[in-house]
Amino acid sequence: MTSRIGRRALITGASSGIGKATALAFANAGIDVALVSRSQDKLEAVAKAASEAGVEAKAYTLDLAEIEQVKVGIEAIAADFAPLDILVNNAGMAYTNSLSETPLSDWQRVIDLNLTSVFQCILGILPAMRNQQRGTIINVASIAGQQPFPMWGAYNVSKAGLIALSKTLAAEERSHGIRVVTISPGAVNTPLWDTDTVQVDLNRSAMLTPEIVAQSILHTALLPEQAVIESVTLMPSAGAL
Repeated sequence: MTSRIGRRALITGASSGIGKATALAFANAGIDVALVSRSQDKLEAVAKAASEAGVEAKAYTLDLAEIEQVKVGIEAIAADFAPLDILVNNAGMAYTNSLSETPLSDWQRVIDLNLTSVFQCILGILPAMRNQQRGTIINVASIAGQQPFPMWGAYNVSKAGLIALSKTLAAEERSHGIRVVTISPGAVNTPLWDTDTVQVDLNRSAMLTPEIVAQSILHTALLPEQAVIESVTLMPSAGAL
């Protein structure tokens, strides 16, 4: 059985990809996990696998695309799974199209899920972290937020905004004992490449795996409270692809 280390984390987008890998990495490290996604069946399977490591793992269904419901939903989850030490904002979507051909509805959808929902998750968890004078918020951005790629306009902007959000939050919450980390991976082989909003064909075998990214997330979460890795850029050895 895994040795308990007494920390509790909420992970969004936990039903697949980086979120699932992070949930399992955290569980194997002895961290209890609250798993959030809109897919209840997949979440339950991940929670079952995580609990086999000897930690508490609970599944919470919440559609982060429903922006008006996110803050209240996260507040309720945080209260039910208290006390939370770690928030991993991983949920998001990929989207390819030229800026000139991107409908406003698509633009808003990408910004809402990749940026605004993260803002709302943070607001939902912040009061509790401030009260306990500690906490770690880890935001999963992308190399696209630092190095914009053609045909990825809305996605580039959403991830650049997330990086700026992280930096601002870090400056504002440092005095409350809250650490903020930004993880910016290059291409990662996840189910996002199979969605109907992505129209590209890349060599997925050369990409990072979700498990590699999850180990980096875990490393930042386990640092002593007196230290913080504020930003991690994690690239495949084959390049940005």
